[in-house]
Amino acid sequence: MHPRNVWQAMTGPDFLRSAWPWRSMAYLVTGVVAGAVALVSVVTAAAVGGVLAVVLVGLPLLVLAALAGIPVASVERRRLRLIDLDPAADQHRTPSVPGLWGWLRTRLREQVTWRELGYTLLFAVVLWPLDALAVMAGLLCPASMAATPVLLATLGDGRETKVLKQWTVTTWPAAFGVAVLGVVLLALGAYLLGLVAGARAELTRLLIAPRDADLGAKVTELVRSRVRLVDAFETERRRIERDLHDGAQQRLVALTMTLGLARLDAPPGPLADQLAKAHDEAGKTLKDLRELIHGIHPRVLTDYGLEAGVADAADRSAIPVETVLRVPERLPRAVEAAAYFVVSEALANVAKHSGASRAEVIGGHRDGRLVLEVRDDGRGGANEEGGSGLTGLADRVSVLDGRLVLSSPPGGPTLLRVEIPCDPYERTDPCA
Repeated sequence: MHPRNVWQAMTGPDFLRSAWPWRSMAYLVTGVVAGAVALVSVVTAAAVGGVLAVVLVGLPLLVLAALAGIPVASVERRRLRLIDLDPAADQHRTPSVPGLWGWLRTRLREQVTWRELGYTLLFAVVLWPLDALAVMAGLLCPASMAATPVLLATLGDGRETKVLKQWTVTTWPAAFGVAVLGVVLLALGAYLLGLVAGARAELTRLLIAPRDADLGAKVTELVRSRVRLVDAFETERRRIERDLHDGAQQRLVALTMTLGLARLDAPPGPLADQLAKAHDEAGKTLKDLRELIHGIHPRVLTDYGLEAGVADAADRSAIPVETVLRVPERLPRAVEAAAYFVVSEALANVAKHSGASRAEVIGGHRDGRLVLEVRDDGRGGANEEGGSGLTGLADRVSVLDGRLVLSSPPGGPTLLRVEIPCDPYERTDPCA
């Protein structure tokens, strides 16, 4: 298996013959250059911005200094590919508002921006000097020792030369002995460079691109995709409801009226009897279609909101239902739909299975949460897994980051509570 990072490569027997020592050297050398550039850039921007801040001209420079971590982190994520083949994720969010101002607001409010700035300061002050020290100890010093015979023949005119500016070599045997030692130290230095580069890469990933951030981003995207699916599902339900209401239902109403008029005009006899039968069947079909449309997505919920939708569901219930619901503003469509269908399903279960004589729906929107409670005075013993249809509704509520709790001890009473975090908003098109 091909190693994915320098740590895995160092445990194999072919490390010195592979490209990983060269990749480690490149990572550390480019780190020295990038760190020096980052130090000069940040210090210059902060110093000039601080001096000119008294006349407000330096404020943009101070903002640039605060955002310096973004380009540095971008470069560091690319440099990580030298040492670690696993990609490093960019954790910045896409601005919700286009333009420079929207981008600045998003970046300045993100925690990752300030974490990248902290890394940049650490990189500029501490890390790149350590990279330079590792390159010096693992590469330059052993290479200088390995080149002792060449130095003795050229710079020393065959008489003497300095080794690391510390020891004098005057003979050829000593020069070649130092060269052999330098080659051995180069091999050990390759491992040193790999060790330091691997540690630096892990520290960099921990600070600006942690591995679990990919998993967190995937989970977040999964949750967002589920919410988008719910929204798309609700949009499709409303479209089907509109098509049936404005299309098939209207044509069926016209057909029913035509059959009724034909029935009145027809003389008594077999034809009148057939028209009467067709008229009755059309009326029953129209009633079934209206029930179907209402079950897909009630128009009253779309047009007038959750209060009216719950009141309509209570009026249609087979047992008396008292509603005490206060939702003065419209809520997101998905929240209204989920809450309405939970109440409708709960009232249907009360009428079918509980033996209750009455029920009540209470709740409202407060403190950024929609809270609904459905109570009845029935026999109790209900559960979400008993074919009540509440399991699917509980999943639907959980997609909206809400929760559904059912309490139904034997003997009753039964309480169904729904909480969904949401904020009201104004609709420009209530039928959209």
